[in-house]
Parts: sequence; C-alpha cells; structure tokens
Amino acid sequence: MNLLYWLEPWEPSPTVVIAIVVAAVLFVRGQRKARVSMARRFSFWLGLAGLYVALHTRLDYFFEHEFFMHRAQHLVLHHLGPFFIALAYPGAALRAGIPFAWRQRFVRPALAARPVRAVVDVVMHPVVAVVLFVGLIYFWLLSPIHFMAMLDWRLYRVMNWSMVIDGLMFWWLVLDSRPAPPARLSPGRRVLVVIAAIPPQIVLGAFIFFSPRELYPIYSICGRAFTWLSPLRDQQIGGLLLWIPGSMMSVIGAVLALRHWMRLSARARLREERVGTTPVAARHDGDTVGKSTGESGAATAKSGA
Repeated sequence: MNLLYWLEPWEPSPTVVIAIVVAAVLFVRGQRKARVSMARRFSFWLGLAGLYVALHTRLDYFFEHEFFMHRAQHLVLHHLGPFFIALAYPGAALRAGIPFAWRQRFVRPALAARPVRAVVDVVMHPVVAVVLFVGLIYFWLLSPIHFMAMLDWRLYRVMNWSMVIDGLMFWWLVLDSRPAPPARLSPGRRVLVVIAAIPPQIVLGAFIFFSPRELYPIYSICGRAFTWLSPLRDQQIGGLLLWIPGSMMSVIGAVLALRHWMRLSARARLREERVGTTPVAARHDGDTVGKSTGESGAATAKSGA
C-alpha cells in the first residue's frame, strides 16, 4: 500500500471535491493580486489539505469505526483545518480570485441582502459564536444523536460539514487581526470569546475520559477497526483528544488574539484610543482658536475706541 492508496476516498463525495477545488482555484487566482506572503500561503494550504484528508480519504473508514479516530477527525475539521485557514487571512485573496464581473453582479448583492446580513450578524455575535462552537461538540456527542449520525451516511455528512463551517466562522472571528471596525469584535472581546470556549471542552473531555461505562456502543455494534483496543480505552483516548489538544487549540487562539490586541494598542489603532484622543485634541484646538479670536476682537475694539 502506497500513499495514493490512503488518499483514495473511502466514500466519494462530489461536494467535498467541488468545495476544495473552488477554494483552491480562487486562492491561486487571487494570491498574487492580494500579495499573500509565503507563510500565509503555507498556512492556507495546510488547513485546506487537513480538511481534505479528514473528509475524503481512506482514513474515513477508521473515523467511522473507532471513537478516538472520530475525535481526531473532528479535531481537524473543527479546530486545526479552520484554524490554519483563518490564520492565513485569505479573505482578500479569495475575493480577488473571483472575476470582477461576478463580484459586481452576484457576490456583492448577495452579501448586501438583508436576510444574509441578519443571519451573519446573529451567528457572528460573540455569545452565539461561543454557544455554537461548544454546543455543536456537545450535540453530536450526545449518545443517541451520535448513534444515529454514525449509522446514517447523510446525517454523518451533515455532522462533519457543520463542524467545518462552524470552525471556519469561529476562527475567522477570533483570529481577525484588524481593529474594530472593520473587524466585528474588538481585540479584547476576541480574547474573551476564545477563552470562554475552553472550560466546556475540558468538562466534556474529562466526563468522557472518566466515565466507567461505554458511552458510544455503536462502534462495538458495527465492528471496530482496532480489535486490540478495548471500548473503554478507545473512549478514554477520545476524551483526552477533546480535553487536551482541543482546549490547547483554544489557548493558542487566545494567545494570538492577545498578540493582535497588543500590536494594535502599540500602534494606537484601537478604536477607544482614537475616539479618546481625537475629541481632546479638537477641544484644545477649538479653545485656542476661540481664545485667539476673542483676543483679536478685544484688541480691535480697543483700537477703534
């Protein structure tokens, strides 16, 4: 067996192929116009490759037949892949990759539509973003829901795509390096948002790790890929993957968001600094002008008298 064998899809999905190819083509077309650095290019391709491997290779068989492999898959789909894509800040390159006529005719009107803006405003709200990010993990790990998702291939794909889309939205929101506006959240709020997502992941991972009974019997029913691994040991490894690497990704995200905050503050690009200094300067200039005007008027009146 060679590398090509493992890159073959276990269950072919045209949706995955189209989504990956479209993103790759747009980025390639736009990276020169947007002047994307080599580090950002590497980050984007690393994240995109991670999503492809987790969604459309022969490894999917193991993702469906071992709980800890399933958790490794979702670690890539929800954390690593979207994290590296968002870290590349590919928005400008992806927009530049779309033909100008298409942007004018389709993209801008669609983004400016009220329903679209309303939905984006809701899902990008900091509280909603945290609830969705953590809530989806909890939802798909509810034993009855997880049982059905691993049996029904349609629900299985909905589960995986929901993790990818939510991961992209969350990390795009948190890793935004710009001040607010144009960023949706201020640097301080971005730090708080990612920190708020850490404790629930730790709690759920610890609960799964310390559980004395098998929480996900679907893997025993359908047959396990690694027969030498006991169900409880498999479950414990899966709990650790959620507990430690999943939480550590949030810690790294918080550090990067804090770094952006400090950088913007050092450059006096924070909104509160601009708003806080401008009125003082304007008021000082106004007082000086008023005082000069008053003095000039008094001198004129005195000379006229």
